[in-house]
Amino acid sequence: MSRQMTVGQALVGFLGHQWTVDGDVRERTIPGIFGIFGHGNVAGLGQAIAQANAREPDLLPYHQARNEQAMVHQAVGYARMHRRRGTFACAASVGPGAANMLTGAALATANRLPALLLPSDTFATRVADPVLQQLEMPHDTSVQVTDAFKPLSKFFDRVDRPEQLFSIALAAMRVLTDPAETGAVTIALPEDVQAEVLDVPDEFLADREWHIRRPLPERGPIERAAAAIREAKAPIIVAGGGVLYSGAENDLRDFVEHSGIPVGTSQAGGGVLPWDHANYLGGIGSTGTTAANRLAADADVVIGIGTRYSDFTTASRTVFQNPDVTFVNINITSFDAYKHGSQLPVIADAAEALRSLRELLDDYAVPSEFAARAASEKQTWDASVDAAFEPSGLALPGQSEIIGAVQGASDPRDVIVQAAGSLPGDLHKLWRVRDALGYHVEYAFSCMGYEIAGGLGVRRGADAAGENDRDVIVMVGDGSYLMLHTELVTAVAEGLKIIVIIVQNHGYASIGHLSETTGSARFGTQYRTLDERARNFQGEQTLPIDLAANARSYGVDVIEVEQTASAIDDLSDAIATAKASDTSTVIHINSDPLLYAPDGEGWWDVPVAPVAELESTRNAYTDYQTQKARQRPLLG
Repeated sequence: MSRQMTVGQALVGFLGHQWTVDGDVRERTIPGIFGIFGHGNVAGLGQAIAQANAREPDLLPYHQARNEQAMVHQAVGYARMHRRRGTFACAASVGPGAANMLTGAALATANRLPALLLPSDTFATRVADPVLQQLEMPHDTSVQVTDAFKPLSKFFDRVDRPEQLFSIALAAMRVLTDPAETGAVTIALPEDVQAEVLDVPDEFLADREWHIRRPLPERGPIERAAAAIREAKAPIIVAGGGVLYSGAENDLRDFVEHSGIPVGTSQAGGGVLPWDHANYLGGIGSTGTTAANRLAADADVVIGIGTRYSDFTTASRTVFQNPDVTFVNINITSFDAYKHGSQLPVIADAAEALRSLRELLDDYAVPSEFAARAASEKQTWDASVDAAFEPSGLALPGQSEIIGAVQGASDPRDVIVQAAGSLPGDLHKLWRVRDALGYHVEYAFSCMGYEIAGGLGVRRGADAAGENDRDVIVMVGDGSYLMLHTELVTAVAEGLKIIVIIVQNHGYASIGHLSETTGSARFGTQYRTLDERARNFQGEQTLPIDLAANARSYGVDVIEVEQTASAIDDLSDAIATAKASDTSTVIHINSDPLLYAPDGEGWWDVPVAPVAELESTRNAYTDYQTQKARQRPLLG
């Protein structure tokens, strides 16, 4: 049996009946759809969404957003909270609407997190050519904005003919639910094809289950990995997001408690162990702790589990200094498992691999002197964090004090959300994670503006899981806030509660510090009025902006922390007030960007000009050469 439907109607009906199955968990793959409508999709997909809402509003609930990029950020935030089992569809119109989603597509793919993107395209028939918002490339008139999604997506296709919808939709769902391939999945929809009619078989619209693959490790590779670990005198685990997406945190805990192997985490791996676990050393790499980085420097075997080994995780390949270091890489994808020239890749689900290693290494434990050293380094770092959290009594507190106040006022199951600037680095070192899903820092793409939209996605994800006891706390610098703050309107429109803490430092704190260390003296990184004579923004006059007033204009509650000696105590009180509220609250606090967090002894390779007139650059280059000398190729 079949029925006549438009392409848009068929796609909406199809998406509403997709289910992800992961062991005993069964949930909607696409629990809803975001859409901003224009002439490219209002009559096609827009009509289909309106019709579905009138007939069966719970089939594929529609949600508004204020920016197409933010739609994708919300989808990604939701996907991480659901360990990649579900995500949202995001529909945009032709031209600029579609182009606005490109940043979100790159972010989803870089983070290995699923998002379904439905950008509209110009007429497939070219009955009116060119149309509004169409590109015209003389060398190839078929090229459109949606082609820009191809290098940013893990799957891309265009429905040029109605009959293509069936195979394209099924192929898209396969990639969306495959942990080894997932990322941005893009189906381009020409505006005329969306409204064309076709016969849709009933089986296309029936419930369909997509089972998450959890591949077992092959016997040979896992036994070779176990043999290498058995010989290790100073092993360390680098745990990434793959541990959490596999739900393997309990398996990791069991393995390390038995073996004594210490654990350092990437940004995505935050939460795999609680901060006070005896085997947890904190973040590793450029923004890592001294505990993790010092142990990593001497490690003879590095066990990477679910990590893609970004340059921040490896401190630009300076953190692993043992000349005989061996990498055992456990990953769902061969692409990541073979990194650093590893001859011991284990291509498998993290939980399954950890269970196998636990069995194979039942009689293994790290040497007692190594375990004692790890414990000592952890104790030293924890004391550094305690000191960094101590209020200074300054009217302009440092970021470490602010993080400490947020930490102290939050509950164990609350979720901290961040993405860009100096906050991710400080949080990676300082935040004391107490829950597997309590640390949500987007750092594969480190996208300014992700924070508020991503926080709404986290809120949606927690609510959908029935976890209303979690507060979502978004920390955002003034630079990132100015990039994308309009989703506060979405929070008001849907009654979604998040707590947003704006850390106001009048510029780009992170890049300002980086500019200083690379010899550019913070040029162009401060928010100042234009100095007409010098033709720069390096003066003392800060901008007369009022971000608290801006947030208040959107309809959220706003608490302003005054610049007094009690600023940190007042911040703690403000968070308590926000947590007691049922609605979203923005808290504004001023900070001193020149008060830094404790140094974790990590480095990040940002090239410095070898020839320069500026003395600051020449000095920076001397230091750069010293650090470069520590860099290693890591070829296995």
